[in-house]
Amino acid sequence: MNTTFDTVRAEALFASSLQASQKPTPLEVRNAVTGALRRYGINGCTARMASEFGDYPETAAARMGWALEMIRSAYQELTSREFAYAG
Repeated sequence: MNTTFDTVRAEALFASSLQASQKPTPLEVRNAVTGALRRYGINGCTARMASEFGDYPETAAARMGWALEMIRSAYQELTSREFAYAG
């Protein structure tokens, strides 16, 4: 299940210049999300993603799937470490 945070982060990753072929680390994913949100804002990331879906729906769908997968992985790892420190 996606949360609103996951969705916003995935849209930001989608709008970033980071590519699946780069095989980014979780830290690189989180940095790309932060950079895109600072550069474009939430609405700007959403607009960039929507534009890509309008222009290239077949590749945009694959990129969004990749973005969601990367977000789940990158932020789950971060959350897991936070819980480990709390114990």
